Amino acid sequence: MEPLQAIILGIVQGLTEFLPVSSSGHLVIIQHLFGLKGPELFFDICVHLGTLLAVIIVFRQEIRELMRSLGHLVWLIFVEDAHFENLFENSEFKMLLLVFFGFFPTALLGVVFHEIGPQLFSSVVIVGLMLIITGGLLWQTRRVKQEGGGLESFSIRTALIIGLVQGLAIMPGISRSGSTIALGLFLGLNRELSARYSFMLAIPAILGAGILSLHGLAADPNVDYKIALIGAAVSFVVGYFALVSLLHLVKKAKLYLFAPYCWAMGIAALFLIWR
Repeated sequence: MEPLQAIILGIVQGLTEFLPVSSSGHLVIIQHLFGLKGPELFFDICVHLGTLLAVIIVFRQEIRELMRSLGHLVWLIFVEDAHFENLFENSEFKMLLLVFFGFFPTALLGVVFHEIGPQLFSSVVIVGLMLIITGGLLWQTRRVKQEGGGLESFSIRTALIIGLVQGLAIMPGISRSGSTIALGLFLGLNRELSARYSFMLAIPAILGAGILSLHGLAADPNVDYKIALIGAAVSFVVGYFALVSLLHLVKKAKLYLFAPYCWAMGIAALFLIWR
């Protein structure tokens, strides 16, 4: 991979990780256009970690509060022997617990499908079909008219369902942010909470996937660390501004505007492989 290709892929990752159009799907398509042989897994992981850093910076205040809550939660459970039911009723701990329950099905699916990752990330056909499905999901968000509930109405069941959908977003072409935010809206959450929870849930998911996939890859003699670093740096900068933009669009209820783009890219991907 050339430095210019790394920069282009970093820009694509930074934009598409947070805009609801599937970053992994776009990486597969563009790598195919560049003529790269097989999925560039180490590079893909690094650019995802670059956008993860953007999430951490944008939501630094929320993350700081979650870490403080985690320390307090450990104290209450192991020192004061507090009951789980009482902890879940406390708004200080509820988001932390919801992130935990949402991450559980994501982690389970990630481990189950880890071995077939290279096959998934080399199939332009899968990307095309999944982008069309993502477009349909985003289009349905225009039907969500009500404001939705806040943290008080957020249940463990809802967290588990959103976490399951996030796990399925391992399929390139399924937008992680688009699918989880849309599902939160469908399940009755308000727009701000749906977006905030989606990106809080992304932090352990992206970090866990990176650690799982990096095992053994870092020792690969074919890995080009300089190229990976360039891509990660570019994806971080572009991703930061894309994330801020997406949060604004979610508040304005404009997610469905990305549906035609997903359909067009999905059809183009299928045409690209079958032409």
